[in-house]
Amino acid sequence: MSKRVSFDLPGVEHTNPIPGGCRIGSFLMTSGVSGKDPRTGKFPEGIDAQCAQMFANVRTLLAEGGAAPEDVIKVNVWIKDKILRPHLNREWLAMFPDGHSRPARHTFASPDLDPPMLVQCEVIAVIAQ
Repeated sequence: MSKRVSFDLPGVEHTNPIPGGCRIGSFLMTSGVSGKDPRTGKFPEGIDAQCAQMFANVRTLLAEGGAAPEDVIKVNVWIKDKILRPHLNREWLAMFPDGHSRPARHTFASPDLDPPMLVQCEVIAVIAQ
């Protein structure tokens, strides 16, 4: 696979002409992945539910692009307020439980996230071929 292939998270497609993710060869990158529920098209209430759904959406999007959590090398996260970081960390540890095999992460405070969104991420993965 050397040609660019774009893909979406079923049920959470962007309103703009932007794919949910893109892959060229062994490299996969996502656009912004939020905690929006693909079944309802709505954000669940609260940071815990949004973090859980965001990581579920990441798993699905990775699978759509032929990757898995083990292929993730970097995650950037935007969170409404850094005080909410412990909620993010709970789901982070559930997704990446091995302390010797976690991707790098950078978390940014982003008070400008469009309500009711409380958290959003983008993921970079390298898929072994």
